[in-house]
Amino acid sequence: MALLWQKQVGDTCYQVRNHGASVRLYSNGVFHSQWNPRDPLKGSLWELLLLPAFFLPEERLNSVLVLGVGGGALIRLLQAFTSAKRIVGVDLDPVHLDIARRFFGVRDVELVCADACDFVHDHLKRPSHSTFDLVIDDLFGHCDGVAQRAVPADKSWCSSLMRLLHKDGVLVSNFGDRPELQNSAWRDKAMRERLGGAWMAYMPQYENHILAVSRRTLRKGELAARAPEKINPANPNRRLDFRMSQLR
Repeated sequence: MALLWQKQVGDTCYQVRNHGASVRLYSNGVFHSQWNPRDPLKGSLWELLLLPAFFLPEERLNSVLVLGVGGGALIRLLQAFTSAKRIVGVDLDPVHLDIARRFFGVRDVELVCADACDFVHDHLKRPSHSTFDLVIDDLFGHCDGVAQRAVPADKSWCSSLMRLLHKDGVLVSNFGDRPELQNSAWRDKAMRERLGGAWMAYMPQYENHILAVSRRTLRKGELAARAPEKINPANPNRRLDFRMSQLR
């Protein structure tokens, strides 16, 4: 694996490495993102974050908000496998956004360098703020090499995210493990009453659990009908191996 680029900013050492045609982002040695434009489907966690997009009919997925850009692998997947006309990516780290543009090839999207909480708060303050068909909450940091959510999924945060969402939209949220999801405000009775559909998914090789919620009913059969061949190809080396169940 070759080192393409390296930069030290304060206590953080950023590295971009390539492995064949793949480009990878590391921060302090922790693997963040990977993108291979020739072969984007690798059965990765980023694909599991993308999967709930297919709860929506293609013509209903026009605008996407990604909170937490990292290297931009998820944005590249959205561009490759959806017809979203507007994608907004928010990240607190200007180095991440620079890497996304320079090395991951992120183009034709709105990249915003801001604290996600401030961005959401300011957006919702607008008298007639726009909503998004798909909101992806992937705000993670690292402590001692362990990935941790950067923003607690409490009632205030979950309610704010729902206000960003179109009435028929889908919200996706990444959690470090199952207990973190189960202890979140998404399982609060008042919050659950606002939801028509709530699913969680995970991959055996990761502890992360991905939550997908909506005000409308989310049918697994519709997801399966729209997603399989382009997100879950027949090649077993590229298959997205995941488990999915309704949030209880």
